[in-house]
Amino acid sequence: MSFACPEKIRQLWPALMLLVLPFTTTAAEPIRIQQLQRCGDLLETRKQTFCLQVQGLQMGAWQATLNGERLDVAQPAGDQDGLQLQIDAEGKKSGPLLLEQAGRQSNPVWLTLGTSHVVAATADEVAKNMDGLTSYVDLVSLIIEEDYDGAKEAQRLAEKYDARVVGMIPPLNTYQLRLKADNLDQRDATVLRLGGEVSVDAVVIEESGAEEAIETDADNGPPADNEEWASNRFLDAVNFYQRRLQQHDHKLQTHPIRIGIIERDVDFDSPDFADYVGDCRKDGQRTCLYARDAERPDGHGSTVTGILAAAWDKGGNSGFLRGLDKVGPGFDVIVARDSDAGITANVAASVNLVEDGARVINWSWGIHRVGAIDVNGDPIDSLVRSGIAMSGYEELLEEFFLWLRQEHPDVVVVNSAGNGSSFSGRDEYRLPSSFVTDQLFVVGGHERSGENVSVEDPQYAIKRKASNIDMRVDITAAACVHGSTAEAGKEGEVHCGTSYATPLVAGLLAAMLSINPELEPDQLRMLLRRSAMTIGEEYDFEPTEGDDLTAPILPSERANELNNPDVGRSARLDMYKALDLTVQSLDRVR
Repeated sequence: MSFACPEKIRQLWPALMLLVLPFTTTAAEPIRIQQLQRCGDLLETRKQTFCLQVQGLQMGAWQATLNGERLDVAQPAGDQDGLQLQIDAEGKKSGPLLLEQAGRQSNPVWLTLGTSHVVAATADEVAKNMDGLTSYVDLVSLIIEEDYDGAKEAQRLAEKYDARVVGMIPPLNTYQLRLKADNLDQRDATVLRLGGEVSVDAVVIEESGAEEAIETDADNGPPADNEEWASNRFLDAVNFYQRRLQQHDHKLQTHPIRIGIIERDVDFDSPDFADYVGDCRKDGQRTCLYARDAERPDGHGSTVTGILAAAWDKGGNSGFLRGLDKVGPGFDVIVARDSDAGITANVAASVNLVEDGARVINWSWGIHRVGAIDVNGDPIDSLVRSGIAMSGYEELLEEFFLWLRQEHPDVVVVNSAGNGSSFSGRDEYRLPSSFVTDQLFVVGGHERSGENVSVEDPQYAIKRKASNIDMRVDITAAACVHGSTAEAGKEGEVHCGTSYATPLVAGLLAAMLSINPELEPDQLRMLLRRSAMTIGEEYDFEPTEGDDLTAPILPSERANELNNPDVGRSARLDMYKALDLTVQSLDRVR
């Protein structure tokens, strides 16, 4: 037996310790883009600056790509969490932005080179008004009359009132001004004078904090929540798209459709969305998701988006468009909201998405006017705005839909009816759902009745108590869904509201357009209504004041079924039948 000398042992000691100690390594933190906003001069359209909040980037080289092309960016020497990109928009187009470092890729976010951006107020730039609502002190938006050059006129007015132009929505001739105002009295005095200018159509006062623009339903989820989507024949529709389209006499060619969702963010660490990290477009037939990353999986954005895009059998959810992947055309689901500047930011983001090619826009939000009452005559106390703010929003939304009709008549907007047990169609009560235009679809909510009847039976589903009602509601869909979770295979808590009924309709419309992209908004509505099942309680007498859950189904919307006893009753979404009628409409054209 021989022994190593003490000097040899000292030299070998580090290696010996590695053998006896447990081997551990710390995996690099995933790269997550949590925020992406225009910053700097928002009026500059050529060289645009974007501010990013990024988690997981380490010291060292990294690269950014836009639409798969590498960007030349300066490597900051300081804090890696806050980054800036400056992009020359000449020759480039909007698309997915990715960051990569040492083989790790970020979540893809949609970087728009559109020109519509507005500034959000900070915590010290807001105050409580007489209604107790948070209101912007020095930021307002001017809707300039169409006969004027909006940019020049906004600048002239800014100089006249000692203000600065800081944001804009050029297609709507709308420009955001920062006023010389230290309180609401000073602001209101300036707003009064601005409103009297011949060139000003309306002044938009922002009262909606972005975090508040979420429609909540306080009622408990139904006991049979796992059967909710059966009310709309969800799985039948997926099966139809996956199988029947391929068995068609002439195998149908589907067309890629882009969907815009006005929400904040999505949790890419949730199993529902984890496989969207990196370059999604390597597979041209799969659904792709572009969004900022959320810290928690159960947020409003993740839940709304999951109804369209959640991976199947991963986190308890099943996204409708994701279920069409094997034969689908490659849907783009873009979750975008450039800033937290309330309703004005919602409209600005929608304009950019439409200009970036979105055919369907999902608006799972809405607001009520102060003093609005529900169906029982009680006041609504959530998501309310003052009369002066509502007037400005109404003008802004009117400009949006006028622009949509003139410049993008093939685009549809799908809006939640709301959860105030109120009336969706009265403009003194709720926006945007009160607008009457072929391009706006309004969606109410229903739930399973618990009755042991077939899915086609009107008693299979009943109105969700909180859902807003009336003739302006086009159709109803299941209001309850499971939220995403951080653990694979685990079902999340049940979330209910018309916010979650809305993406079921938006996703279906996208699928219908992928089959027949020539369908116009009024044709889409006709197919939705014609295919709908009925819903609701039996009445001995017709509801007063037309207070139906949805607009009554007309005989023409029942095709040749004029003797159907359900004619006139409210409409419940039938996703399977709507796709079937879409294919039939294509056959008739052929």
